[in-house]
Amino acid sequence: MRDYFIRRLLLIIPTLIGVTIIVFAITRLVPGGPLERAIMEAQQVSQGGGGGQLAGQGMALSEDQLAKLKEYYGFDKPLFESYIDWVSKVARGDLGSSYRYNEPVWDVIKSRFPISLYYGLVTLIITYLVCIPLGVLKAIKHKTAVDNITSMFIFIGYAVPGYVLGALLLLYFSVRLEWFPMGGFVSLRFDELTFSGKTLDVIRHSILPLICYLVGSFAFVTLLLKNHLMDNLASDYIRTAIAKGVPFRKAVTHHAMRNSLIPIATTFGQNIVLLVSGSFLIESVFDINGFGLLGLTAILDRDYPIVMGIVLFTSLLLLVGNIISDILVAIVDPRIRFQ
Repeated sequence: MRDYFIRRLLLIIPTLIGVTIIVFAITRLVPGGPLERAIMEAQQVSQGGGGGQLAGQGMALSEDQLAKLKEYYGFDKPLFESYIDWVSKVARGDLGSSYRYNEPVWDVIKSRFPISLYYGLVTLIITYLVCIPLGVLKAIKHKTAVDNITSMFIFIGYAVPGYVLGALLLLYFSVRLEWFPMGGFVSLRFDELTFSGKTLDVIRHSILPLICYLVGSFAFVTLLLKNHLMDNLASDYIRTAIAKGVPFRKAVTHHAMRNSLIPIATTFGQNIVLLVSGSFLIESVFDINGFGLLGLTAILDRDYPIVMGIVLFTSLLLLVGNIISDILVAIVDPRIRFQ
């Protein structure tokens, strides 16, 4: 098993190379990049200011200015050579500089990381603390009033997109009742508050976004555990254990439950990406400067260094998360032996 995980760790590097090559090529080939936008803005300024264009070229920039722009944005070299330069910088810990913020990419990502990590961790902890007991309860109380009522609320929450629910919650609880802030992660006067005041301020700003984050994951985890637990409770080994005198509670917690946690462990690693990526739609509704909103604005603004940094970071987290999922599956299911 040790050799298997060592091979998985070694495969991270070629996988990251393959992913980044594809995204890097897309950023160079897709139209409307930063170079084209700079040329368009220069033409608009030239036309608006009454300046003449270069004769015979139909452009507001000279060849020297265009060459400097290509050098600034890294478009002065062939695709493969540019990618090699980017990889060599990444190996030295340099992710480049943002076109929009004029700051190192790592500094921009680092400033957004704690916010998305906070929402991701709280969402993950609440989801598993609530959904696993709820899934067990629904499996045991199948087709009872408890199961039907909880299923109704779960499916209603799952059917409503998080960003739509966020807009409704803001309209009612923030605008009409004024119970919660309109958005943001903290208040403008956050630094002037005491420690207890800062804690309360973060909680007040977090309640509505967390509701939106939780509604989708609740249904998936709860029903996944419920369905697998019901299948295991109907298995022959559970009926045999109960027939031999094993209490039903022990048969559920010691036998059926462990097998039912295998699909939960399998999908756990993928949730690590959600810890930081968040939801750009929810972050847009609540004006939260998190990782997801950063990725959306970087794509819209053609801020390719930020895009490449986010792709590299999230791909690495996903690959590490898959390895963690394999480890958890091996822990939960002793029959699993990775070779």
